[in-house]
Amino acid sequence: MVQRYRTVFTLPGARWRVGALVAAALPALALPALALRAQPARPATQPPARITVIGPGPTNSLTDVPGLKVGHFTRSDSGYRSGTTVIRTEKGATAGYSQMGGAPGTKETDLLKPGGQVRAVQAIMLGGGSAFGLDAATGVMQWMEEHNFGVPVGGGVVPIVPAAILMDLGRGGNFKKRPDASFGYKATEAATTAPVRSGRIGVGMGAGWGMGTASVKLSNGYTVAAIVGLNPAGSPLDPRTCLPYGYFLELGDEFNLVQPKAEECTPAAVGRGGPNDGSDNAPRNTTIALVATDAPLLDLEAERMAQIANAGLARSIRPIHGIGDGDTVFGMATTPPTSMSNADLQAIFNAGADVLGRAVVHAVLQSKQVGNSRVGYCQQYPSACVKRAGAGK
Repeated sequence: MVQRYRTVFTLPGARWRVGALVAAALPALALPALALRAQPARPATQPPARITVIGPGPTNSLTDVPGLKVGHFTRSDSGYRSGTTVIRTEKGATAGYSQMGGAPGTKETDLLKPGGQVRAVQAIMLGGGSAFGLDAATGVMQWMEEHNFGVPVGGGVVPIVPAAILMDLGRGGNFKKRPDASFGYKATEAATTAPVRSGRIGVGMGAGWGMGTASVKLSNGYTVAAIVGLNPAGSPLDPRTCLPYGYFLELGDEFNLVQPKAEECTPAAVGRGGPNDGSDNAPRNTTIALVATDAPLLDLEAERMAQIANAGLARSIRPIHGIGDGDTVFGMATTPPTSMSNADLQAIFNAGADVLGRAVVHAVLQSKQVGNSRVGYCQQYPSACVKRAGAGK
């Protein structure tokens, strides 16, 4: 019997990827391929350092992660209510993804599977428009090619731009008014390192609950942040309290909510999260997101971060990953991969799940009514937001 083993060794300051062909007659129980990551040595008596959360990043948004620029293009006129959000890396970033649910709409995600030839992306696009909206990624590629960002091929470059969409067709009144390549081009051109604001902008314009973002700084020096287009078949609100399910993830007083009065909450409690539950009362859904860090993750670890964050959505949206959802989460690392301890990795993965849950809550709180969209949370539950109003939020 011939067994092929591909072993990956990673040590501080160096990396060897060794492929070995081993030919031998083995017993019925074959040994699995090994995938080892060296752990930093420490004295036997020294306990592992506990990694803690310091707090939100300076802007509590995705651009707190160094190396990222974010841009949007949004329309809510002439039959449109949709938009596109682009996350640019330019120098390239390690990426992975996780897809759950029965109705995904994605592009170039197979390139992100660990072990392939392409190990970095130049941008990721999140947008509305259902499958039609994937055309916006063409505009992203056009802008990136014009500025020479991409994988060198022959006499030019090929930008690697994975994309995911959510279903918002017709929410502005005209089914045919949806994002195209021009949306992607303009969103890419608009990308900056400025703080990202949550609300009805970019991918959040047509989403049932808008767009949200959040970040966190860890004691090991790394930052983790997320951005989400929130359009689930389920609800982010607990019908028992009318507070967001993800409220418990709050850092400091970033949400600044109180229990809404009974007279405001009781009418909503009869439904699954209140009036207009789901996505503008329409059976068309999907939550799409990106979780990013400046930690030096391998492609497999970026994928793991996306998987844990996607699973973590079950704490802030109920139900989640249904047959009508195409929930897709990208994981991205802006620093070239090097050796990391398991403690660092687990802290980053946990932070990714928490920060995405917090981004969900910010989408709920910051998305105001536009056209025929659902009313803003603080309009529906004003007594819950008295402290936010006092703080000017």
